[in-house]
Amino acid sequence: MVREKVRVSTRTLQWKCVESRADSKRLYYGRFILSPLMKGQADTIGIAMRRALLGEIEGTCITRAKFEKIPHEYSSIVGIQESVHEILLNLQEIVLRSHLYGPCDAAICAKGPGYVTAQDIIAPPFVEIIDNTQHIATLTEPIDLCIFLQIERSRGYRTTEKMIIDGSYPIGSVFMPVRNVNHSIHSYGTGNEKQEILFLEIWTNGSLTPKEALHEATRNLIDFFIPFLHTEEENFHLEDNQHRVPLRPSTLSDKFVKITKNEKKIALKSIFIDQSELPPKVYNCLKSNDIYTVLDLLTKSQEDLMQMEHFRIEDVKKILDSLEKNFGVDLPKNKV
Repeated sequence: MVREKVRVSTRTLQWKCVESRADSKRLYYGRFILSPLMKGQADTIGIAMRRALLGEIEGTCITRAKFEKIPHEYSSIVGIQESVHEILLNLQEIVLRSHLYGPCDAAICAKGPGYVTAQDIIAPPFVEIIDNTQHIATLTEPIDLCIFLQIERSRGYRTTEKMIIDGSYPIGSVFMPVRNVNHSIHSYGTGNEKQEILFLEIWTNGSLTPKEALHEATRNLIDFFIPFLHTEEENFHLEDNQHRVPLRPSTLSDKFVKITKNEKKIALKSIFIDQSELPPKVYNCLKSNDIYTVLDLLTKSQEDLMQMEHFRIEDVKKILDSLEKNFGVDLPKNKV
């Protein structure tokens, strides 16, 4: 594990890895800071980076498996402890790393008795198996097991809705090397001199280090915005305003108002409590009571919060001040 002291520069924007460790072959952790930022900028960057890290980085998975002479995926094979379905679930967990630009073939050829692990996968040299010890099947008799595999690189996740093709079974695939991301903000200074430090915590499955994931997510975000820099300016201004008719509030339908409320509800569901500038003690206490977003918090009353362990009236006041300051909302005093 590597740790460094956090040093904040007030001159130029800097980022640094302040903690890095490998908990196992399939779990890496990294903690990064970006500073100094003006008030509000840390939230903007933190939310964008979190979404890019979780949804825009490509990963490599086994997407199909073909067994010989197997009628269906819930079949049991003589001499194999697991069913076909259990083997497919084990293949789904195999962590791979590659630079594929399309599907490629691989295979498993093993002879029992013994354990079949990721080490028995015969893959092209440009596909790397991260953890050779991952379990696939247990052969209890001296039989031959042959499984033909298809490996792909993509982003997001894929369900098993695709049909069985030529006897090969689809495998639900999670092409997401980043397992989890947290971002938090530390504010310092007063008045107009108030600045922020953004903390990013990243967990990966071992196919990428947190630092590699951060670089790739940043490049992807930059690629999204480059087209705006090259777009030619278009003139959308009218010569005069005589054709503009302002809408009165009374002309808005009830349906539109309902949609607006729903959109606000969805937005609050996407805002996590670590973005509300709450003290660490209050933040940890809310998390221990399964309150993760602002919408979760709005389902509680002040009375509910006071009944939580280790909660004081001062803590409730800090939450109310934060909700009023950042979102313009309040909590009812008593349970409804």
